[in-house]
This record gives sequence, C-alpha cells and structure tokens, in this order.
Amino acid sequence: MRVIVTGGAGFVGTNLVNRLIKDGHQVTIIDNFSTGKRENINPAAYCWEQDIASVDIDTLHEYVKDVDVVFHLAAIGRIQPSFERPYDYIDTNFNGTYNLVRACDHSNVPLIYAGSSSHHSGRFKNPYTFSKDLGEDVIKLYQEHFNLQSSIARFYNVYGPYQLTEGGYTTLIGRWLNNIKNGSPCDIFGDGEKRRDFTHVDDIVDGLVRIMKQQAYGYIFEFGRGKNHSINEVAKMFDIVPWYQPDKPGEAQNTLSDSSLAKNILAWEPKINLQNYLRKVIGNEKTWNNI
Repeated sequence: MRVIVTGGAGFVGTNLVNRLIKDGHQVTIIDNFSTGKRENINPAAYCWEQDIASVDIDTLHEYVKDVDVVFHLAAIGRIQPSFERPYDYIDTNFNGTYNLVRACDHSNVPLIYAGSSSHHSGRFKNPYTFSKDLGEDVIKLYQEHFNLQSSIARFYNVYGPYQLTEGGYTTLIGRWLNNIKNGSPCDIFGDGEKRRDFTHVDDIVDGLVRIMKQQAYGYIFEFGRGKNHSINEVAKMFDIVPWYQPDKPGEAQNTLSDSSLAKNILAWEPKINLQNYLRKVIGNEKTWNNI
C-alpha cells in the first residue's frame, strides 16, 4: 500500500514508518523536524519536509490523492510547554489537522488520527488537550457530514525506542533513563501518586497497523494496557530515590485505558509491560517487586 505518515521522524512516527516499510508498504513522511530527528528517517521512505499547518493546500492535495491511507501523527506534544505557546499548539494541532482532513476528504483517502488520552481529563485542562480535541472535533464533523473515512486512536503514555530523552518534550520514561545514564537526579512533580497507563510503542504501532489492514474506520480506539502505576511505583521499578518538586498545573491525576473496543474490533492485545522493558533496558537482574 501507499502510505503517508505525518510526523514520521518523531517518536511514534519513526516506529510506525519502520514497521510499514518492513511489511512492504511504500511510505512518504511529512515532517517539519520541529521535534522529529533527521537521523530517524528510514532511507527506504520518501521524506517531504513540510509544516502541515502552513502547507499550500493544493500541493498537499497532490501528495494525498494517490495514497491508500494517511496516518496523522504530526503534532506539538506535551502539556507544560502548551501554557507558554497556546497559539502554536492550536495552529499545528488544529489547523494542521484540518488541512489533512480537507485533503483526505477531497481525494476520498482514509485518515487515521493520533489522539491523546488527555482527552479524558477535560478539554480545557490545558492548551495541549484543547488543541488535540479540536483535531478530533473536525474529524467527527467531516465523518458526520462529508463521509470522511477516519478513525481516532488515543495513545496512553507511550515509551520505547526513539523516545525523546532530552529537552522540554520528553516523557517520564525517556527523561529518567537519560538522567540515570548521566548520573542526574530524577524529579517527581507533586507527591508521586499520579497514576499513568504506560504503553510500549510497539503495541501502539501494532494497533495503528491493524486499523489500516482491517479498514476499521468510524471508531475511537483507546490504546493502553489497562493497568496503571503511580509515579512512586515507577521510581521503585527504576530502583531510584527521586527528588520531589512542586506539582505542575494542567495534568490529570490518573490515566487508565479501556481498550475493550480495540480488543473486540481489532483483536488487539498489548504485549509489553513496563517492568520487563525497564529490566531489559537498565540491565537490573534482581528480583523486582510485583507492583
């Protein structure tokens, strides 16, 4: 199949592109490299360096019209930076999505959209969540009134290969692995009792590919393990004594996926758990607590 992956030089996008190419698909990456890395680009893919929010719509139509499916992963991520740059988040995560929706609708090409589990904390919790919800809204609008073929896939606290380990867009697992490697302290913001449903990127990619293969459009899928851990429990997995810092605004207390629809429709089952991943990456062979 001929596939476009927006954000294909980013964390999840790189893993998805590699899987698609391994499976024999022809892949075009669209990325502006704001957080994606050029060294992540699979040489078997074609890369169009472009910002989806400011792209010429006629040129975008030309790219989209001859493909079989578009995976839309390009976005500005993370909650805390969104308080400083709300315009940029809304511009990229809404206007960029709207451009893709228009192009896919124009050429009757299915669109698979990377949503966010932060949806469940309330759309006004922070500018990031609001911007991602706006992307969902325009997709639902075009599904309802213009017959857009699309599904939304909400990700839960993704970790794994190609995750960012430095800078303001890191997630907890990547940041802590880098801190341990460099002998730096690992911070917890708040009391450490926030709970997160950590999901390996290979499981996320498997879910996305299943949507494409089964042409499972018209759904909102939740991709998470359905088991969450407090940040204090994760610190025990890392075998570290964290530094506690003041809490940050805009973050949910708990995330926990209900992936029953993905299991029923896609026969999707997450296979990798956080403890085993950390044991392998850190190389700690001691007996771990079953938490």
